[in-house]
Amino acid sequence: MFQPHDTALHQPHVGAPRNRVDGRAKVTGAARYAAEYTAPDLAYGHVVSGAIAKGRIRSIDISAAMAVPGVVQVFTHENRPRTAWRSKAYQDEVAPPGTPFRPLYDEKILYSGQPVALVVAEDSEIARYAASLVRVTYEEEKHETDLAKVRAQAYKPPKTRSGMAPPAPRGDAEAGFGAAPVKVDESYRIAIEHHNPMELHASTVVWEGGGRITVYDKIQGVQNTQSYITHVFGLSKDDVHVKSPFVGGAFGSGLRPQYQLFLAVMAALELKRSVRVMLTRDQMFTFTYRPDALQDMAIAANPDGELQAIRHDVIGNTSTFEDYQESIVSWSAMMYHCDNVATTYKLAQTDTYTPGDMRAPGAPTGMFALESAMDELSYRLGMDPLQLRLKNYAEINEGDGKPFTSKELRAAYQLGAERFGWARRNPKPRSMKEGRELIGWGMASGMWEAQMQKTTARATLTIDGKLEVGTATADIGTGTYTILTQIAADALGLPMEKVTALVGDSKLPFSPVEGGSWAAASAGTAVHLACNTVREQLFKYARGMDGSPLANAEIGRVAFRNGRMELISDPSRFVTIQDAMRAGAVDRIEAEETGSPSRITQLRYAAYTHSAIFAEVRVDEELGRIRVTRIVDAVAAGRILNPKTARSQILGGVVFGIGMALTEESMMDHHLGRFMNHNYAEYHIPVNADVHDIDVIFVEEHEDKINPIGVKGLGEIGIVGTAAAIANAVFHATGKRVRHLPITVDRLLEMEDAD
Repeated sequence: MFQPHDTALHQPHVGAPRNRVDGRAKVTGAARYAAEYTAPDLAYGHVVSGAIAKGRIRSIDISAAMAVPGVVQVFTHENRPRTAWRSKAYQDEVAPPGTPFRPLYDEKILYSGQPVALVVAEDSEIARYAASLVRVTYEEEKHETDLAKVRAQAYKPPKTRSGMAPPAPRGDAEAGFGAAPVKVDESYRIAIEHHNPMELHASTVVWEGGGRITVYDKIQGVQNTQSYITHVFGLSKDDVHVKSPFVGGAFGSGLRPQYQLFLAVMAALELKRSVRVMLTRDQMFTFTYRPDALQDMAIAANPDGELQAIRHDVIGNTSTFEDYQESIVSWSAMMYHCDNVATTYKLAQTDTYTPGDMRAPGAPTGMFALESAMDELSYRLGMDPLQLRLKNYAEINEGDGKPFTSKELRAAYQLGAERFGWARRNPKPRSMKEGRELIGWGMASGMWEAQMQKTTARATLTIDGKLEVGTATADIGTGTYTILTQIAADALGLPMEKVTALVGDSKLPFSPVEGGSWAAASAGTAVHLACNTVREQLFKYARGMDGSPLANAEIGRVAFRNGRMELISDPSRFVTIQDAMRAGAVDRIEAEETGSPSRITQLRYAAYTHSAIFAEVRVDEELGRIRVTRIVDAVAAGRILNPKTARSQILGGVVFGIGMALTEESMMDHHLGRFMNHNYAEYHIPVNADVHDIDVIFVEEHEDKINPIGVKGLGEIGIVGTAAAIANAVFHATGKRVRHLPITVDRLLEMEDAD
C-alpha cells in the first residue's frame, strides 16, 4: 500500500489558476466544430435569403438552379416535405411566448432576410452559385421597422416570460419625484447589436440509415436541439443523436435552434443522405439580436443625495410572431435604496425577426439608463458619483424585500476605487488633460442574477485510477471542461490528467442550455454530487478491507489525495483506490446524481453577482476620437473556481461593454427594413487596438446558500455596467452627455456641452 508521499500533488485544483484542459485541442485544430465534421456522400446546402421585409412570395423559379450540374435539389415552401412541423405549437426550451418561426412554411414574408429556399448540391461552391440563380418575385406590403414609430402601439405582453415581469411599484414615485429638489428626467437608448460569434451557425446532419441521424450543431444545449428535432419532425429520441463538443462563441445566439438546423435536418431526411448547412456572415444578421429599447428614466434626490424617487419606463421591440421580453427595468427597482419606485415594460411589434438573449439580456440595457442617470444626478448634486451610490446602498433586494445570499458590493467599490486611484479624480468635467487629449474618469455598478438550474451528471471511476464525468451541458468557450475537471479531480484526490470531462452530447445526463451564467453552478454542483457518491462507495470498500487502516474512520476525517484515502491526522494510514476497488471486487464505480436549486433559498433570499467598474477614457479634443485606456472591474461572485479562466470571462465581458459603448451598431435602413452593415468590415466590434489595460479584481465573498460549491457565475457580469462607466467617463472628459449608444465621433461632435 505504500506510495511516495509527494506533498506537491496535494494542492487543491479548485481555486487555483489551471490551464484549460481543452486548450491544446483548440490551438492545434484538433477541436472540431459543427461545420467541420464530414461523412461519406455529404451534400451541402446554401440558403437563399428573402429580399423584402413584409409581404408574400408570388412566384419562385428554381429551374436555372436545378440545371446546374451537381445540384441535388432546391427546397422551397412549395415542395418541402409535408411531414415537417408535425407539432405546430412546439416551442424550444428558451422560446418566448408566441409561435416560433417556421422556415419555408408558406409564402408569407415576415422579415427581411428570411430563408426562402435551400439549394442542396454536391459541393458548397456549387450550392452557393446555384442559389444565386433562384429567382423570386414578391408582393410587397408596407412594413415598419422603426421602434420609435410604433411606440404608440406598445402593449403589455399577455403572457409574461418567466422572470421578466416588472416588479410591483412601491411608494408614490410621481409624488416623490415632484417634491424632490434635484432631478434627472432623460431618455436613453442602445443601438441594436448582433451576437456575431466567430464560428458561423452551422448544422451537419449525418444520415445513419433507417431514419436515424447524428447531428453536429452549433448550439448551447444539445438536448434542446434534440427536442426540437423530435417534435418538429416526429422522430424518436433514439433516432436523433446530437453532438456539440466545441462551440466557437455564441453569446446567446445558440440558445435557440436557428433556421439552418431545420433546413439541414429536413434535407437529410428527404434525401436520405448527409447534409451540411452553414450560414454566411451576411446571414448571421438575419436572425437573433439584442433588441432595441426606448428608455425613459426619471430619478430624484434630496440635496444630501438621498434618493426620493425612481421611475423607469421601457418599450422594447419584438417580432410580429413572438413576444420577446427582457428584464430591463428590474435593476432600477432593486439596485438602490429608494422608497418610491415605479417601472413599466411594454412591447411594440416591428417587422423583424424575434430579438434574442444576448450576453446578460436586459441588464446592460437597463443598467446603462440607471447608472447614467445616477451619474447625471451626482453632477447636479455636486456629489462624488461613488459617494452617491454608497449613500443609497441597498442592504436588501429593494425589489422584493429579500435579504441577499451574499453581497460584497461595498468591498468591490472600495477595492476598485483604490486600484483605479479614484480619490485623485478632479470632479470638474474637462479638467483633466494631457496634450490634445481630454481625460475622463467614470464609474458604474453592475448586477446580475446568480442562478442554478436542475442538472444531472454521471461520474465513473475505473480501477486504473481514471475518472470520467459527464453532463449534457455545453462549453461555449467559457472553460466548462476545465472547471468540471477541477471539481472532479479534487473530489477523488486525483491529478487533473487522470480526469476526463464530457459535455455537449445528447446521450449524456440531462442538462439545460448553457446560459444565464448558471453552467458552473449547475453542472459543477451535479458533478460534485456524483463524485461524492463515488467517494462514499469507494470509502465503504476501503473500510471493509481486512485489516484496513481506515476501518474505524469516518469519511469526514479522511483526505482523498494522490489516488488514495488517508487519515488527515496520520497520512501514513491510507488505502489506495486500486486496493479499495479490488477489495470490493469491482473494476468501476459509477454514480449519477442531480443537483437542484433549493426552493427554500429561492423563497427566502435574493441571489446576485455584483461589480464596480471604473473606466478611464482619452478623447481627442479636435477629432472626437475616444480611447478606453484603463478599466478596473471589481467583481463579487462568490467562490472563484479558476482565477485564470474566470479573469478571461470578465475580460471578454468588458470588451463586449467597450463595443456597446463605442462601436457596435446594427444599422437598419427603415425604407428597406433591412440591416445594412451585415459584415465585420462595417459592423464594428472592438479589436486589439481598442483594448488597453483591463484590471480584474475578485472580491472575497463567502456564498453558502445558492449551491454546495459556493459559486455565482461570471459569464455575464463583466458587461453589465461597463458601457455606462465608459459613457460617464466620456462626459467627465468632454462635458458632453451622450445618451444614445454607441458614442461615435459624429454623435460626440454634434453634441453641445451638457449639465
